[in-house]
Amino acid sequence: MNRQPFRGFPARSSFTPLPNLLFAELLSRIDSLAELKLVLHVFWRTYGRKAPLKFVTRNELMADRTLLAGLEDGGHAAEALAGALKAAVDRGVLLRMAVDRDGGTEELYFINDEAGRSAVERIGAGDITLGALPQAEPCAEQGRPDIFTLYEQNIGLLTPMIAEELTEAEKLYPVEWIEEAFKEAVSLNKRSWRYIARILERWSSEGKGSGESGRDSKKKRDPNRYVKGKYGHLVQR
Repeated sequence: MNRQPFRGFPARSSFTPLPNLLFAELLSRIDSLAELKLVLHVFWRTYGRKAPLKFVTRNELMADRTLLAGLEDGGHAAEALAGALKAAVDRGVLLRMAVDRDGGTEELYFINDEAGRSAVERIGAGDITLGALPQAEPCAEQGRPDIFTLYEQNIGLLTPMIAEELTEAEKLYPVEWIEEAFKEAVSLNKRSWRYIARILERWSSEGKGSGESGRDSKKKRDPNRYVKGKYGHLVQR
């Protein structure tokens, strides 16, 4: 288990809505830490899903290493997950629905709210079809950090002026460029946004990945070389 202190939330964080009844009524009833972790995780996953039907599959939960690590606590994560799911369903927090897919059975879990109850009823009645189920892979939030997180992790605290510049940079440059510019600045011990911005400006005007030094401005370059390329729509003239 990770015992390192939490570094705090960045200046710009995304949020997950939670019903007031979760705090006013359910917290006093849930007596299992595994069940509480699972319920919060399901809220996060379902409300973050960009689809009309909001649910999570058992396979998705089993594939989430962060969730399983939090449930394990010296025992078997799969057993802890199964127990937490059963407890949440028995308590009425989650709704379970088993569907036949590809010769097997897949378990779907919905939050027991109006939308979840309606979805379960309509799927059971055949009024709507599920289509392709979500792939069992970690959520996007576990992937690459955004530009604000990169700044706070590698440079320092954000100021309102810097935040505006970062927001503008996100619109102008591909995320891969931004990440690599931060890495280059850190490797050279040039930990300032001004230096990183100059790297991005140089790549935008002179090209990135040509194998030549970006500071060699004497060599002739086609001004439309990168405007017409993969990221041309992100480069301002």
